[in-house]
Amino acid sequence: MKYPRTNAAIVGVGMIGAIHARAIRAAGGTVRGVLASSPERSARIADEWDVPVAYPDLDSALADDTVDVVHVCTPNALHAHQAAAALRAGKHVICEKPMATTVADARELEATAAAADRVLAVPFVYRYHPLVREIRARAERGEFGAWQLVHGSYLQDWMLGEETTNWRVDAALGGPSRAFADIGSHWCDLVEWVAGIRFSEVTARLAITRPERPAVGSTTAGTTTVGTEDAAAVLLRTDEDVLASLTVSQVSAGRKNRLWFELDGADGSAVFDQEQPESVWLGGPETSQVVVRDPQLGSKEQRRLSVLPAGHPQGYADCFRAFVADAYASMAGEPVDGLPTAADGVRSAHLVEAVVRAGDTLTWTAVAPELREEIAA
Repeated sequence: MKYPRTNAAIVGVGMIGAIHARAIRAAGGTVRGVLASSPERSARIADEWDVPVAYPDLDSALADDTVDVVHVCTPNALHAHQAAAALRAGKHVICEKPMATTVADARELEATAAAADRVLAVPFVYRYHPLVREIRARAERGEFGAWQLVHGSYLQDWMLGEETTNWRVDAALGGPSRAFADIGSHWCDLVEWVAGIRFSEVTARLAITRPERPAVGSTTAGTTTVGTEDAAAVLLRTDEDVLASLTVSQVSAGRKNRLWFELDGADGSAVFDQEQPESVWLGGPETSQVVVRDPQLGSKEQRRLSVLPAGHPQGYADCFRAFVADAYASMAGEPVDGLPTAADGVRSAHLVEAVVRAGDTLTWTAVAPELREEIAA
């Protein structure tokens, strides 16, 4: 089915903004305009990206009546304010995660989207790997049995270098968590969604491996104190009392983007590796098998998202395109399966808050205790 062409404005034009731009165009949308950190940079990026409009400020972008959706790709601390302003201006929003750096702001943003009757989608795009959908479909059919154990990791090395720095090391810009909020949140969203579970309690240890890093934007030898973690070890427990473990790192040499999980059930297990997304391992007590992506086989959603023939690798860019396409379909009023929305952004904020609190107190910490109190009342 074809949908009306969607005009998008991108607010924030760093690495992730460029990925959004490519995904918008691949999904059949149009990048109408961009907003960078200054009018001069907006003009330069608009020229580089072949975009017709360079906005001087956020108000100008929101006043553009041709824009249907705003993609918020700025530093984390700006997300809630900018997304809320776009929603109030009548725009749909795709907001990079974390949707907000506090639970209170995330819940307020969810309410703003509901009041405006606009779609607010959050790019937990790993849900869009075709074989992730295959594992989920098999789990829903009960093929794995009751979960016995969940474990995995998300490892990167981009913050390993002694001279490496980023605005995320400053909690005022990136929020109180870095490694977990940035990538651990992806793992938790993916595993909860695929396995059909909810983590109810966590305990964690957070580590800063380099207490000081070069000052962001400094051209001299200045340093800044690091306020957010480089690595985290997290234990989790589900509502059904199933144990899970997660290791998160942005300082693991040679690991570029290794999101890996194993789901162990009473009747079978499933393993997914984001860096090897064309196959998954399915374990059984007597025999095990490797299942490859194939648009002719498997679940309906696996086949829908398999846009290339078997043996022609798909990856992250295809996930992002599929996510944007589903978000735009939802904006057009079409039902879609698995689109991460404001509720998922709120859920993630609760998990981040619980992990940070557990790291501070070194105790088991409830996830979203206030929601449980509201339900009980």
